[in-house]
Amino acid sequence: MTSQLLLQDVSVAYGDFTAVAGISLSLEQGQIGCLLGPSGCGKTTLLRAIAGFEPVSAGDIVLGGQVISAPGILLPPERRRVGMVFQDFALFPHLDVRRNIGFGLAALERTERRARVDDMLALVGLGDYAGAYPHELSGGQQQRVALARALAPGPDILLLDEPFSSLDTELREQLAGEVRELLKRNGVTAILVTHDQHEAFAMADQIALLRGGRLAQVDTPYNLYHNPATEFVAEFIGQGSIIEVSVNEAGELNDGLGALDMVHRDWRAGERLRLLVRPDDIEYDELSQLHLPVTNRAFRGANYLYELRLPDGQRVPCLTPSHVDTAPGLSLPVRFNLQHVVVFKSGVETSGVETSGVETSGAGTSSGEPPVPENPTA
Repeated sequence: MTSQLLLQDVSVAYGDFTAVAGISLSLEQGQIGCLLGPSGCGKTTLLRAIAGFEPVSAGDIVLGGQVISAPGILLPPERRRVGMVFQDFALFPHLDVRRNIGFGLAALERTERRARVDDMLALVGLGDYAGAYPHELSGGQQQRVALARALAPGPDILLLDEPFSSLDTELREQLAGEVRELLKRNGVTAILVTHDQHEAFAMADQIALLRGGRLAQVDTPYNLYHNPATEFVAEFIGQGSIIEVSVNEAGELNDGLGALDMVHRDWRAGERLRLLVRPDDIEYDELSQLHLPVTNRAFRGANYLYELRLPDGQRVPCLTPSHVDTAPGLSLPVRFNLQHVVVFKSGVETSGVETSGVETSGAGTSSGEPPVPENPTA
């Protein structure tokens, strides 16, 4: 199958500074991708290169089988059949919804243009607001107008540059899910840029996590969460703690923390390992002999998020039902469920895109609610 969008070893440089280096990824027709990462990682630069606003210094960008960017080749943005939804929506305040959506359809005959705008209004569910002005709409409605305007010319790919960032957190995830459903229903290929992993999870089929202008990992949301290739990916995606432990011949960890899955064994007795511990890897068990002191807790309605202290002082998260109400300073009986824990070799460099020195002790089944506040998402 031919990729709708193909990036091959793409780099973008500003003088001596390389903002993006060696990026390769592809999207099939109708697939939704995401460029995710902290501020300054190069995700917006890469999106601008796809849109045609920035030249590439190496590699090439292919859209619909046509090379649109390469060193010495820069197809102008208006000839790329690329739709763009900006961070601030960029709606024209003096135009009503109908004229905003039809702004890029000037080449069409009047009746054809009106029919196309009517189709877009129906697509985003704003038929009753055709005569309204942007200031009369909610943030979510403005976002839908911007989306309809970008889709109206029938682009080969839709680029969304942090389109939900001006909305509150709950509305962001809701709209991300709604936009995904709309794009999927219409077979639209799209790329979302965001620093918010929850938006990425709600919308994308494939996520490219960037760090320092390079790819850290390209994968499905599920695999990024359950099978992170590096410690950076593990700490950025989802939430949890990386702790250092020792293991004996039977796979048992120090301090009675449990045993690793022997089937996926890739360690030696006495070896120091680094474990990614998610909140759902530590389970409340009132019959457990392992009691860990509570150092902090946060009420989440249906759940409590606890921070627990291990005997050696390291901290781990634990998610319990909200009826498990234990105050800081007291101890919580827990057991470690290590069936699906991610193991990194202590002392192995895992900060780049290389995946050596990382394994999972089993296939993940559930991500739970990721709840550790210090996890980086911006």
